[in-house]
Amino acid sequence: AVSGPAGDPSRPSPYLSLSPQEAACVEALVNVMCPADALTPNGADCGLHIYMDRQLAGAWGGGDHLYRQGPWHAGKPQHGYQSPLTPEQHFKSGIAKLRHETQLRTGKEVEQLEAGQLDALLNDLAAGRMDDSRYSLGAWFNDAFYPLFVQACFADPMYGGNRDKVFWRAVGYPGLPALHGRNVVQFRGQRVPAATNPRSIEDLS
Repeated sequence: AVSGPAGDPSRPSPYLSLSPQEAACVEALVNVMCPADALTPNGADCGLHIYMDRQLAGAWGGGDHLYRQGPWHAGKPQHGYQSPLTPEQHFKSGIAKLRHETQLRTGKEVEQLEAGQLDALLNDLAAGRMDDSRYSLGAWFNDAFYPLFVQACFADPMYGGNRDKVFWRAVGYPGLPALHGRNVVQFRGQRVPAATNPRSIEDLS
């Protein structure tokens, strides 16, 4: 069995793509970006790391939706993603760079930082203050990590994140939109009663 991210060899890893070191880093990041409060548990308890890992391991992570035959000229920001790397490879390269820069700055691994330290580091990261001439960690975070994080929060729970529909409940979303066309009109500007018990794909399978 592959050991889990905490290094317990008796526990099989739930990860399909992330290594134990990468998983520990991602778990620490999602826990700071989604701390436990009155609305939700922390990010890992909400399954955000699992959603991200499954996307990286799947067709999207393998670049099935991308034209990947080059040539690989430098593009402008409005050209979108321009790289010979698959999304999975790009994500992992950013994690590796972040772990390296964090070690240089603090002498610690990302997951060893206190929540306040990691929050300050994330602010520097998002603002581009951890970029160098060869790698833009800010662009990686804003264009790769953060969008996947948001997807993990609000996707159908069958994909691993939004466990127990916790984010749907927090924002008052009733679930599958195909079932709620009438509610859009009837409850415009009001709380939808069905949001107290949102319905997911698995509920209707």
